[in-house]
Amino acid sequence: MAKAPTVIGVLTEPPAPTWWKVNRHKVFGVTGLLIGYLVGTHLHSAPQQPDQPRPGHTTPAPATPGENRTHTAHGLAA
Repeated sequence: MAKAPTVIGVLTEPPAPTWWKVNRHKVFGVTGLLIGYLVGTHLHSAPQQPDQPRPGHTTPAPATPGENRTHTAHGLAA
């Protein structure tokens, strides 16, 4: 007669994964996006020089006193 079967091992179902193991990729993704947004919106370069007051008058003075030449569409007019 044949031998009786022998038990080699017992198969068991593994325990259900924890909440962290199931959702950690989502947590890391949202955290990374949030940090990237904060860095992108709050990281500004420091001003190189303090703001200097601008002059009130920016038109250059004439080259020689008394001579005022104006430009027209056809050329120079004296």
